[in-house]
Amino acid sequence: MANFKLRKAAIGDIRQIQTLINVYAKQGLMIARSLNELYENIRDFWVCVSGARVIGCAAVHVSWEDLVEIKSVAVDKAFHRHKIGTGLIRACLREARQLGARKVFVLTYIPEFFRTFGFRKIAHAALPHKIWAECINCPKFPDCQETALIKTIAK
Repeated sequence: MANFKLRKAAIGDIRQIQTLINVYAKQGLMIARSLNELYENIRDFWVCVSGARVIGCAAVHVSWEDLVEIKSVAVDKAFHRHKIGTGLIRACLREARQLGARKVFVLTYIPEFFRTFGFRKIAHAALPHKIWAECINCPKFPDCQETALIKTIAK
């Protein structure tokens, strides 16, 4: 990530984050995010920037007592294979650890990427708070094809 900077997102990044996420959402690869949702959850987001351009994003969102979710992971296709996704996931895992989380989960269409970080497959039913808090509002619910993965992290 030589010419890229990884940092917490700022309010001025929101529209670029939404554009990046929604490019993948239009392909059915992610859940679309509204501007309202992004503004309300700005503190969850990490971004990777090249100059003033947001080229990657990921969020770490507290779901329950000791459980956090990494979500909205997106990297501009022009910047694939530059380890941007890896840097974003590592930043999210560090933050989850700092928050005191013991477990981190993801719902993804690319489970092989997350397995490289030590995530393992679990049943969707093992995430009841997630399912009822957010998934129930998803247009793909209850026929979600995403894979649920979890990782236990050391403090």
